[in-house]
Amino acid sequence: MNSFHTWFKQEFNMVYQLADGSFNARALSLARYLEMAKSLSQHLTMHHTIEERYIFPELAKFMPKFGNTNEGEHLESHRGIHEGLENLDILIAKWKKDPSTYSPTEMRACLDGFREVLFHHLDEEVADLRGENLKKYMTLADVDAMPM
Repeated sequence: MNSFHTWFKQEFNMVYQLADGSFNARALSLARYLEMAKSLSQHLTMHHTIEERYIFPELAKFMPKFGNTNEGEHLESHRGIHEGLENLDILIAKWKKDPSTYSPTEMRACLDGFREVLFHHLDEEVADLRGENLKKYMTLADVDAMPM
């Protein structure tokens, strides 16, 4: 889990860093850069969809933080992240349609709008799923019975 989450942060940071137009210095066109940003959105959406459908419901049986209740911090974080991703997707579509309207400031503002919730969530999820923490809630047999 930690390696996935580290990769998401690196992918996010690369999209953020290149937003100023420096993607050109890396021999990337705006279209290719926007594809990179779209990939970030798709990767995070796929990862969270799998978690929400298959993993969180199982974890919620033992750990309320993964449930769909007031205590379900992880699903609440997902909602904030997905709102940011939806905004990103809207901008990407706008700039693909009319590349002349691309704005580094607007791109970074969009990314800044969900960076904190994303990075906090990724770190918190890793911490919650570390072995020492899992031992508080689950047995090894419980972990082995997880569908993954």
